[in-house]
Amino acid sequence: MERFNLDGEKIKPLTICLIGGGGFIGSHLCEKLLYKTQHTAIIIDVSSTKIKHLLRPYSCWFGRVQFHEINVKRDTLHQHLEPLIAASDLVINLAAIRTPANYNTRPLDTIKSNSVDAIPVVEFCIKYKKRLIHFSSCEVYGKTIGSFLPKDHALQNVSELYLLKEYDSPCIFGSIDKQRWTYACAKQMIERLIYAQSALHSLEFTIVRPFNWIGPRMDFIRGIDGPREAVPRVLACFTGNLLRGKPLKLVDGGQSQRSFCYIKEAIEGVLLIIENPARANGKIFNVGNPENDVTIKQLAELMIEVYADVTKQPASKFTTIDVSSNNFYGPGYDDSDKRIPDITIINRELGWKPAMRLRTILKLCLDHAIDEYKSAIKNECDSLLEFHTGYEYFSGSE
Repeated sequence: MERFNLDGEKIKPLTICLIGGGGFIGSHLCEKLLYKTQHTAIIIDVSSTKIKHLLRPYSCWFGRVQFHEINVKRDTLHQHLEPLIAASDLVINLAAIRTPANYNTRPLDTIKSNSVDAIPVVEFCIKYKKRLIHFSSCEVYGKTIGSFLPKDHALQNVSELYLLKEYDSPCIFGSIDKQRWTYACAKQMIERLIYAQSALHSLEFTIVRPFNWIGPRMDFIRGIDGPREAVPRVLACFTGNLLRGKPLKLVDGGQSQRSFCYIKEAIEGVLLIIENPARANGKIFNVGNPENDVTIKQLAELMIEVYADVTKQPASKFTTIDVSSNNFYGPGYDDSDKRIPDITIINRELGWKPAMRLRTILKLCLDHAIDEYKSAIKNECDSLLEFHTGYEYFSGSE
C-alpha cells in the first residue's frame, strides 16, 4: 500500500542505518519501521537481545533487516561502520551511555560515548551526503532558570521559567566537580558540532531531544537480567522493588520533577521526522509529554497505586524511603530540578502531540514487567519471596 507524507508526497522506501538500534528506543523504532513501513533497517549495536524477535528467519520483513554486532568506537568505525553508512539513505544515531548512575562512576566513558565516538558518524554523513537524525537528550537544558529562585519567591509559579524551549532556553549546568553533568555537556557539544558542520558543509540533520520516554524493554531488573550492583533508571528501580516487595528509594526525597512520555507515542513522532525531511531538516525537536509532569515522589506513589491495583493488593503494603544522592549515586551527583518540554515546534511542523496519561502508561509498563519477570522473581531465594506480598499472584492462583 502506498503511503504519503504530510505534504502529500509519496513516501519512498529508505535504507536506514540505526547506530545503537538494539537498545530501548531503537528496538521500538525498528518495530515501527518493519511492521508499518517498507523501509529497510540496518541495525548496529553490541547486543541484539532486545531485537531478537525482529531477526527471526522467514518473517515477512526478514529481507528488510540486518544486524551488525559492532562496538561503535573511533578505532573501529572506518573499517566496520563507514561502508554501512555509505550504503544507507538515512543515518539515525542512538548510541550513548545514558544511565545517570554511570555519569559519576564512568565519566570518561560517558564523555567519549556521547561526543568523541559520535564525531566520525557526523563526518561520514558529510562525506557520503547522508541525512542524519541525531538523538540528543533533554539533559542538555540542565537546570531551569526557576531553580535559582528562593523557594518562597513570587515567581516560583511562573511556568515560563521552567518550560524548556529548543531555541530560547539556556543550558545551565552544575560545577565541574559535579560529574553528573558529563553526559549533558557531551550531548551539547555534539549538538554544536552538528550545527557547525551543517553551516560549513550543508549537512542535512535533525536533532531529537527525548524527554523521559518510558515503556517495555527500557532497562533491566537488577539481579535478573542485569548486574545486581548496577543502578538502572528510575522506572526500573521502582519496578524491581515493587516486584520484590521492597521500599521504593526516593533520592533526596524525590523532589526532582520529570515529564514522562510513552515510547510508542514518541516513536510516532520520530517516524514523522523520518518521513517528512522538508519539515524536519535543520531543526531541533523536543519530544515529550508536558502533561505528565510529576515529582519522582509522586511517580513512586502512583506506581504503588497502579501496582497494587494490578496485583489486587492493598497499596498500604508498599512504602517509600528517602536516601541521599551521595549514598545512592556516589559523590559528585547533582540534578536538574524540572524537565517540562515545550512541544510547540514539533506540533506545528509535524502535527505531533502525545495523548496518553501517566497512569495508563504505568499500567502498561507494570503489566509487561509482571509478565516478563514473574517466573524469575518466584524462583529467587525464600527470603525475597517472604518480603514479596504478591506471592499468591505470582504463584498463578486465579
